[in-house]
Amino acid sequence: MSIELRGYQLDAVSRMKNGCILCGGVGSGKSRTALAYYFQQQGGGLEPYSPMKKTKDLYIITTARKRDTFEWERETLPFVLPAVTVDSWNNIKKYKDVTDSFFIFDEQRVVGSGTWVKSFLKIAKRNEWILLSATPGDSWTDYIPVFIANGFYKNRTEFTREHIVYSRFSKYPKVDRYLNTKRLIRLRDSILVDMDFQRETIAHHEDIYCRYDTSMYKSVIRNRWDIFKKEPIQQASGLCYVLRRLVNSDESRQTALLELYEKHPRMIIFYNFDYELEILKGVDYGNDVDIAEWNGHAHQPIPDSDRWVYLVQYNAGAEGWNCIRTDTIVFYSQNYSYKIMQQSAGRIDRLNTPYTDLYYYHLKSRSGIDLAISKALRDKKKFNERKFAKWD
Repeated sequence: MSIELRGYQLDAVSRMKNGCILCGGVGSGKSRTALAYYFQQQGGGLEPYSPMKKTKDLYIITTARKRDTFEWERETLPFVLPAVTVDSWNNIKKYKDVTDSFFIFDEQRVVGSGTWVKSFLKIAKRNEWILLSATPGDSWTDYIPVFIANGFYKNRTEFTREHIVYSRFSKYPKVDRYLNTKRLIRLRDSILVDMDFQRETIAHHEDIYCRYDTSMYKSVIRNRWDIFKKEPIQQASGLCYVLRRLVNSDESRQTALLELYEKHPRMIIFYNFDYELEILKGVDYGNDVDIAEWNGHAHQPIPDSDRWVYLVQYNAGAEGWNCIRTDTIVFYSQNYSYKIMQQSAGRIDRLNTPYTDLYYYHLKSRSGIDLAISKALRDKKKFNERKFAKWD
């Protein structure tokens, strides 16, 4: 008996240690690699298989969706582990008094200084632990909780005093620059374990440009008038919402979607807003087509049929699940976050997908707001509404 692990996974296991961040792209097999590390730390043998000599309790803190779909339980089967506790980040506070156990924190959530971070720090003091992440940090402040948990700093105040200079001209605390970044790089590199994962899939990304009402678009910008609520627009976010709704609701976008569906009869569609969901549910995909959705209102499984459409809201479904029954994702509209777009694309790019070629279609227009969002995503940045709207 043996546990199937690829070479890059075994290499990652050999480099892991308590308090590390296992960093691998979406679909790279981080879950099995993390379990292999735990198994080995408890005296188990991987190749050939031999059972664990110790039985330190294992807790896995993950997304609500992964908990509810028992994804982690399936991953544990080859290891023949005793009972494992799997729960969501929303319930992490329940485990803050656990001691002498092993924790796997999945889909990195320890950013900031809220309840989740406080519970994480208490757990880290009394237990062995590792973090899993496809995107471990966008800025040095994202690493503060992990640095504290590893004992590099006593608290957030010490980190701030040694490394952060705040802008004097901002109305709210805004980092102007970081000090002694050589030390920060050294500390990050000491805990970051990168998985040398070479994808066998080929991702094909295609931008499909749709029409929009240019005269109405210009009128909204000029008059700052909400054409849907029939009232003045008060904020930059309101202006961007109206512009996006105007652009995203154009019938040409629905036509483009149907043309794609004729070629790809099993399709995942990502969207942002509720009005988009209503549009997508109203599209005539044809006969014998199953339509299911995953969002804040409904949690339906992916249809098990020959012809289906799965409507997924970005914030609800960008991570924590996967699908190997299709090779196609359509982004009906763009999300502001590069990270979320990347995570969403990873839902079909898995180690065990039977497809070599994966197709990603980005529906957009040549409107100013769509082009600006595209540029931010291309630069791996988050789209800034106030900057775009030139809002004082």
